Amino acid sequence: MISWRAGRVTALGRAWRGARELTADVDGAAVRALAYPLLTGEPAIGDRVLLNTTAQTMELGTGGYALVVALPDRLPEDSPLGPGHLVKARYTPLQAIVLGVEEQHSPHHELLRDADSLDGMPVVTADLHSALPAVCAAILADRPGTRIVYVMSDGGALPLWFSRTAAGLRDAGWLAGSVTVGQAFGGDVEAVTVHSGLLSARLVLDADVAIVAQGPGNLGTGTRWGFSGVACGEAVNAAGVLGGRPVGVLRISEADARGRHRGLSHHSLTAYGRVALCPTLLAVPAEPGSFWDGVREQARTLTARHTLREVDCRGLDEALAASPVGLSTMGRGLSADRASFLAAAAAGRAAASLLGGPGRAM
Repeated sequence: MISWRAGRVTALGRAWRGARELTADVDGAAVRALAYPLLTGEPAIGDRVLLNTTAQTMELGTGGYALVVALPDRLPEDSPLGPGHLVKARYTPLQAIVLGVEEQHSPHHELLRDADSLDGMPVVTADLHSALPAVCAAILADRPGTRIVYVMSDGGALPLWFSRTAAGLRDAGWLAGSVTVGQAFGGDVEAVTVHSGLLSARLVLDADVAIVAQGPGNLGTGTRWGFSGVACGEAVNAAGVLGGRPVGVLRISEADARGRHRGLSHHSLTAYGRVALCPTLLAVPAEPGSFWDGVREQARTLTARHTLREVDCRGLDEALAASPVGLSTMGRGLSADRASFLAAAAAGRAAASLLGGPGRAM
């Protein structure tokens, strides 16, 4: 189940919040690897490293790094005990203990103990992590200064640190903060569930808008129910029962070679059509052409429970082009699959329209 290798660090690469790229020599071959220094300690050239190389063995795309499991000759010192006792990535060899925002030793425990309302905060739900910068681009283009908080669920990467996108958006001031929920970890705030994560985004991080999406990497099986994006509908329900206003990103592609994802993905039809029980505002670009006509026809099947809004997309191409991080979905950039990013931006524009008034300084 795991491909194990031992190697030695020969070069250090890019670093961003919580992560460090490196190159390791493994039996004479140069292997691209990623370390999470808060788990393993900071690697240095010459260190011996224990690697999990399963992703490279399987030739995965998003997760194609070898992952540093340990620096066995230079283990980090033990972290001080407490005050947190929330365990993430539970019962795996790299389980991490963090301070949960809800737990009794948290300074926010009293605030959250009986919290039960998002007070109408828009909550944008997305299947893919790649939607995150596109949603932000539209919100900030229409309403500069809006405080956006990313709530990362655990359907993809568990460490938020894996995401260069989230790190870049935070560094650029596009994200005001992050919450990691479920088994995911590494956010500014750690929460047990999507529900408490959304309440934390609103009450602790003072969000105007929350975006809920899994981390990089998603899982699909070509079946109706076996895909990690089902959580999109569950996030809608969490937002709805807490008095938020769910806004759904429709997964749309004009370039995916798989018929089930061309036009409106079957993932959106299942997540919003079958899982999401709370009424949701679904945004679809009001673009001309037969492709978009077909998408709108597909999306109308969701209107028994949800509201479909056709969004004027003027100015959104420019907003997307101004993203401080690269736009990529399934290896395709903006020019290769404009529809995907435009659909996410349309949801961002719809969410911004629910706020009213100007934004505030970050």
